[in-house]
Amino acid sequence: MNREEYLTEFAPLVKRTAHHMMAKLPASVQVDDLIQAGMIGLMDAIGRYQGSLGAKFETYAVQRIRGAILDELRQADWLPRSLRKNMRSIESAVSTLEQRFGRAPNEQELASEMNMSLPDYQEMLQDSRGCQLIYYEDFAGQDDNSILDYHCQDNTNNPLELLLDENFRTALIKSIEGLPEREKAVMGMHYEQDLNLREIGEVLGVSESRVCQLHSQAIARLRSKVATR
Repeated sequence: MNREEYLTEFAPLVKRTAHHMMAKLPASVQVDDLIQAGMIGLMDAIGRYQGSLGAKFETYAVQRIRGAILDELRQADWLPRSLRKNMRSIESAVSTLEQRFGRAPNEQELASEMNMSLPDYQEMLQDSRGCQLIYYEDFAGQDDNSILDYHCQDNTNNPLELLLDENFRTALIKSIEGLPEREKAVMGMHYEQDLNLREIGEVLGVSESRVCQLHSQAIARLRSKVATR
């Protein structure tokens, strides 16, 4: 195939990859930006691909597409400090109430502990979408330090790639067993079955935004538990 044929055939692969990664990113990230970066990765793959090496083009292209998207995310300030602060506030409330009640607190209890209305709390959950990718392995870190610096002291690894790899997935899957049932279902479908938030919503009969809230709250619970171990 020539260049144009490759672009036509594999453009849908770029969109699928971008939408799959978008499910793990904050709402402030625009999927069109990810697709644009992914197309650059696809064009790079077309220019570099050598079929004689034995790798299927699609396998090679996915690596280049993901790499281009991750590079774009690294260059952008895509996780505002306010989101990190909000997530830590939720985690603190989870920890406080679990110690007080001896069980997992529900959303209304968490909202009350944070002196917020339930709708405001749920909006915070939705805005905090994707924070686990930055904070999951940084429970002992300081707020003033960048998790990117924490994971990239020698500047040889892509920190986002480290947090998206199979080790992260495996650790998260092992940690979901103690979650409330609905949150456990969301995490299982997302990380074990690779369903995106829209697909999970269809299974559970709720909106994509509600799935996003459940996902963020589950992450807050997991982070709270790991932080106190």
